[in-house]
Amino acid sequence: MADYLTKDIRNIAFLGHGAEGKTTLTEAILYAAGHIDRIGKVEDGSTVTDYDPEEHKRGISISASVAPVEWRGTKVNILDCPGYFDFVGEALGALRVVETACIVVNGVSGMSVGAEKAWKMAVDNNVARMFIVNQMDRDHADFKKVLDDLRERYGNSVVPLIIPIGYGPDFKGVVNILENVAFEGSGKNLKEVPVPESLNDIIAQYNEEITEAAAENDDELIEKYFDQGFLTPDEIAQGFLQGMAAGTIVPVVAVSATQGIGIESLMRVIKKYLNSPENSKAVGVNPKTDEPVERACSNDEPFSAFVFKTISDPFVGKLSLFKVKSGSITPQTALYNSTKDKQEKSGGLFILRGKRQLSTQLLNAGDIGALSKLSTTATGDTLCDAASSISYPGIEYPEPGLSKAVFAAKQGEEDKVFTGLNRLMEEDPSMRLEKNAETSETILSGQGELHIDITTAKLLSKFGATAELRDPRIPYRETIRKTVSCQGRHKKQTGGHGQFGDVWIEFSPIGDTNIEFEFVDAVVGGAVPRNFIPAVEKGLRENIVKGVLAGYPMVGLRAKLYDGSSHSVDSSEMAFKTAARIAYRKGCKEASPVLLEPILRVEVLVPDEYMGDVMGDVSKRRGRIMGMNQVDGQQQVIAEVPMSEMAKYATDLRSMTQARGSFTTAFERYEEVPADVAQKVIESAEKDEDDED
Repeated sequence: MADYLTKDIRNIAFLGHGAEGKTTLTEAILYAAGHIDRIGKVEDGSTVTDYDPEEHKRGISISASVAPVEWRGTKVNILDCPGYFDFVGEALGALRVVETACIVVNGVSGMSVGAEKAWKMAVDNNVARMFIVNQMDRDHADFKKVLDDLRERYGNSVVPLIIPIGYGPDFKGVVNILENVAFEGSGKNLKEVPVPESLNDIIAQYNEEITEAAAENDDELIEKYFDQGFLTPDEIAQGFLQGMAAGTIVPVVAVSATQGIGIESLMRVIKKYLNSPENSKAVGVNPKTDEPVERACSNDEPFSAFVFKTISDPFVGKLSLFKVKSGSITPQTALYNSTKDKQEKSGGLFILRGKRQLSTQLLNAGDIGALSKLSTTATGDTLCDAASSISYPGIEYPEPGLSKAVFAAKQGEEDKVFTGLNRLMEEDPSMRLEKNAETSETILSGQGELHIDITTAKLLSKFGATAELRDPRIPYRETIRKTVSCQGRHKKQTGGHGQFGDVWIEFSPIGDTNIEFEFVDAVVGGAVPRNFIPAVEKGLRENIVKGVLAGYPMVGLRAKLYDGSSHSVDSSEMAFKTAARIAYRKGCKEASPVLLEPILRVEVLVPDEYMGDVMGDVSKRRGRIMGMNQVDGQQQVIAEVPMSEMAKYATDLRSMTQARGSFTTAFERYEEVPADVAQKVIESAEKDEDDED
């Protein structure tokens, strides 16, 4: 592949709902450009960008793939992103390195939840937008209906640029509004045809709208347009590019990826009207001083690059995908990871097309490539020239919505399972793997059930390790509600020295479950020798980790040692520790013990129409609504819900709101568990203990 200058590069991401044809569209473009000799099919597992075995098995995209296309002197780096919500992290990485988000919708149903989310992500990342109306050859496809819907949602910034000739089975070509040219057919059968007279009026209307939109982005152009009533094609293109960069122009194009119709015109639009990285600037900080640093996307600047994705394979090794933010890179370029403050050495410089690695000797500013075998570099890291250090912000992933406790399915494979999972976390930082200190379980957290399911499937296929998933244990607590005094007496005679320890302890609730334990020494007169009192406290602290109801840690407990007795020969620290344990078990059982559960503060963000369902669902989960706010045009519901009721909330909320809802959680406090629920928890704990025995 030739070396392309920054001005001749276009970086675009295909985003949108699942099954809208993003991968098929990528195939159609690769075929039209001559990079492949036939168009692969997602269902057959024969596409360039869906190459993972799990993608073949499930017939969906699960990771973002790069497909560089050479098109008449321009290099178009296409990032084909998954449409399923569990893999949102892939889209977020892609949006950090492209200039335009191409949001794919279908010609029948138009806007979808995935397209809405893609639009919001593009806006949040300050990326230009374009709509591609695909599947125009389907029955009941209606370009005008889709266009009207887009304009109703996003205003007059949405302008039609490539419109269809015919709908559904009659879709046979497209018209470029700005250039007033029409094409029918595809591939070798593509031919330029006269613009249909039946479209003249609508073309004139759309052309005027585009010209006005282009003029509004430049003061000189708007003056000329008002004075003369027209602009030249070059002036329109100038204003159009400015409008794209500012987000005030969002073009809409019509295509059929399966038929290849409109692909030629789409590529002409990408080449002529989409922004190159040439005029972009990247802002980071000097890692040594934390002062802001700005870099122009130019070869004249020092080298810097942002790693937006990592591919980890047990056979091929590790590949770090990056965009050159400034300067240029060759296989000999010295690499410094400013995020980790480490020098790096690469095993090679590549351009990826799907899984195929194409060696290259140079990538200029604005281009996308891959480096192999970087030892410390991870997704979100910055590579740069050590003499001109800069660090770009990392990628902010959404909080995981679903968690599972993960175990090795076979004894002895623990290292294999967790080493493999850690390697997979390098590929997908939106997943989390962490040890829960309270329950001692290792928790795997992701965006949803599919996300976690595919991760464990990859663990088996890539690393040969089988993981078992279970619902995480809830970190319940136990406490007492009344004050009791109890004797703990330990006496044992076994020949020779015996064992003797005797204590009287008053157990009482502190009233604050944030305080685990408080020991009070109230012994007078030497009833318990001073040298054995620390043993009593130690014995209590060792035993409060297991409560008397269900074996959960005891909290909010005050223990006052006020009396006891000893034996001059048989008393020992061990004997008094044992006596303390006896007093603890006996006393807490008599002190009206109760089970406590963690309560979460849950903030749910949903459109107005789902408020009733969400609030009703919170009530079913034993939750309490604490308040409601208006946030970014949506309703924010603030509630307190027991952790035990939130295990599958991510899935349920997605179902209730057609995936439009989102939520965050944070620990709030512990509260007493209702009696009926507590009984079930206690019975479950007893059953688990019996199973272990």
